[in-house]
Amino acid sequence: MSQTSVDELLALKREAANEVVDVDEPTVKLVIFALGGKYFAFRGQFIKEVLPGDERLFYVPGMPPSVQGVINVRGDIESVILLHSLLDLPTPQEVVSGSILLGQASGMHSGIRVDELLDVVDLPLSQLQNPPESLPESLQPYVAALVDFSGKAVAVLDIEKVFADYQDGLG
Repeated sequence: MSQTSVDELLALKREAANEVVDVDEPTVKLVIFALGGKYFAFRGQFIKEVLPGDERLFYVPGMPPSVQGVINVRGDIESVILLHSLLDLPTPQEVVSGSILLGQASGMHSGIRVDELLDVVDLPLSQLQNPPESLPESLQPYVAALVDFSGKAVAVLDIEKVFADYQDGLG
């Protein structure tokens, strides 16, 4: 096991002190969540509120399987949708009861059920990377960017495309 000398530690500290941090770099707020064992995010500007997920859910007959039901949010009725089929993720065997993200985009507003809310972060815009061409075909239309979050790849979803496809009956 090698020990680091005091001189080496001081040199490392000087290098770190000389790093330039651009405090004026634009940032993006991301709402990061787990879904089907994978990590996803929406841009924060489209998520109006995060609900804990224990709200009373009402089943609506005749709705597609991707609509879990509706909830009452301070007098407003909001649908709660599941993204599993749209993103080609395994359908949960039991009732999903994680957080609900209230999203608004493409003239639509709805609750989006997620397995777990992981974090809401502000990241430098430069950390968002273009999605690779090797991305699974089912995710390609919806992933706008990739970002590293605590060593895990997070797919930043285009909520406008997600909602547009739901309105077109693809969900």
